[in-house]
Amino acid sequence: MTSPQVLHISSRDNALLKDLKRLAHGSTEYRKQQRIWAEGDHLVRAAMGRGVRPALGIFAASYWTSAPAAYVQAALKNIVLTDPLFADLSTLESPARMGFVFDLPAQPEFQPAVATVILDRVQDAGNVGAILRSASAFGFKQVIALKGTAALWSTKVLRAGMGAHWGLQLIEGATLDQLDGMTVPLLVTSSHRGSYLHQALMKKELPMPCAWALGHEGQGVCGELEARASGHVRIAQPGGEESLNVASAAAICLHASATAHLG
Repeated sequence: MTSPQVLHISSRDNALLKDLKRLAHGSTEYRKQQRIWAEGDHLVRAAMGRGVRPALGIFAASYWTSAPAAYVQAALKNIVLTDPLFADLSTLESPARMGFVFDLPAQPEFQPAVATVILDRVQDAGNVGAILRSASAFGFKQVIALKGTAALWSTKVLRAGMGAHWGLQLIEGATLDQLDGMTVPLLVTSSHRGSYLHQALMKKELPMPCAWALGHEGQGVCGELEARASGHVRIAQPGGEESLNVASAAAICLHASATAHLG
């Protein structure tokens, strides 16, 4: 095996370092560079565990000397930064001292018949990442983000997704018209319409595969998308809160659909 090239950087003015900082700290910079910044052991292992090879390995100097061979050999080129430079690059309060740059995957083709999550202007990166984790856990392998949704491959969403990205088919920037070809039932949560989720679950009325539409944190699903729904479902809230966080609602609904027909 050919040994990776190693480049040591100690200057803040280095052009490659500036590109990396823009990639790490810009929410949509990955679209321009067609690359992704993934920091820390968990995200790196999640990608490599699915056979995704990084383009660059980025290491703090203090970690480089003890880095596992699997990380050192993973990319064709490694960048070793002084610890202060890595701290500036990092987006974490406690820098992980290592990360990888991956090529941005090509956007997959829309699949009309698979279990799907539709994100309608869900803007909080933490919510989006948490929804991706639930989607992956409960077998919803396609996620369609309508325009106005947080950038799916941004550093914050990646971190909240905890590696789920690499097990999903992610489609960004979709329009409502693109959903018209969907052949699975489209379900929307509502505070005032439709069956209660737990009742539909007990009666085995929840379809699977299906598509769940999840909307803006304050405004919910837009009227045009709601009009396309084949079913409305309410989540019972005995405690009396006005509404649920969208990521919490997503986990409840996706789990219900995934387990509706289990023995």
